[in-house]
Amino acid sequence: MKRYSAIDLFCGAGGLSLGLKKAGFDIKLGVDVDEKVLATYKNNFEKVIVIQEDIKKINAKDILNNTKIKEGSNFLLAGCPPCQGFSNIGKRDEKDVKNQLVFEYIRLIKEMKPTFILMENVPGMSIGVGKKIFKKCIEELELQYYIEFETLNAADYGVPQIRKRLVLHGVRKDVYKVLMDKFPKEIKNILPNKTHSDNEIGKTTKKWITVEEVLKGLPEIKAGEKYEGKEVFNHVARNISETNLIRLDYIRKHNGSRYCLTDDLVLKCHKNNISYGDTYGVLYNNKPAPTLTSGCTSITKGRYGHPIQNRGISVREAARIQSFPDDFEFVGNIGSMSLQIGNAVPPKLAEASGKRIIFLMNLYEQCNKI
Repeated sequence: MKRYSAIDLFCGAGGLSLGLKKAGFDIKLGVDVDEKVLATYKNNFEKVIVIQEDIKKINAKDILNNTKIKEGSNFLLAGCPPCQGFSNIGKRDEKDVKNQLVFEYIRLIKEMKPTFILMENVPGMSIGVGKKIFKKCIEELELQYYIEFETLNAADYGVPQIRKRLVLHGVRKDVYKVLMDKFPKEIKNILPNKTHSDNEIGKTTKKWITVEEVLKGLPEIKAGEKYEGKEVFNHVARNISETNLIRLDYIRKHNGSRYCLTDDLVLKCHKNNISYGDTYGVLYNNKPAPTLTSGCTSITKGRYGHPIQNRGISVREAARIQSFPDDFEFVGNIGSMSLQIGNAVPPKLAEASGKRIIFLMNLYEQCNKI
């Protein structure tokens, strides 16, 4: 089967690239400005060309010359512009420079004219403060592309995590017209089909993957320890104070939430504060995990306590919850690796998008042969 080329802008540590690769794409190039995340990307994609540069300083000619891809040919241009400013915990400032980088992605789309585009972001990009920016993006893209977008739950695509993401697929209008003429039923929906659900639905979907399923088989470690075996990468947990170990143990034995703590164990800052209720919480074994953030290995940042062992989840456990395979090795200290994982696109969600787009690409290739 033909392997189509893909370019990953704002590639980060490589979650999107990995998912697209598993779907069957040939990843030609990754772009990011952050040296730390690119250390991980290069470590896992040795044959992919990497450009470390501010996206504003990159033009289509640079990318096309490096990849040998022809402008307007049948390839995918994927991008996940920085989204922290649109998230629930972000500043939500539409004037934030990072929130404007999505227009650099649109600029490169216009310059390279790929047949297919993919963008992933937080749901807040299409509502609230991001709504104005997103509306402008759609208006610009729809001049040349047929667009579909929706907020998808990563758990519905085999990721053991309740993670809502805005996913946008686009097909260049001349390509879409050809597909509509030849395969109108097959392209009724260009977004990925669900593979999992909260309840099994006949033969169409599987049950959501739980924390227990995804964490099983890893060696037991204590808070502050790192597993030194060569067969498991990045299995390291943050150190925790003795007082927090007592709190975590108590919470685990009393329904998994900090609201159960006795007066002598409640933190002063929590006594009259009911917000951020997931902090110090323990993961439930029989459910998918909540959304991982950049602080996903710290119990003070959310419900990231291990369901059985008295510690926060390790870097490897966080990676598994994001659907990274065990042979994907992160580079950096525990804080940096946690940030990379929390900011990553879950590979299985990206894989679902990739498979759908390849299906459409194959149909287009058939049209060209008819």
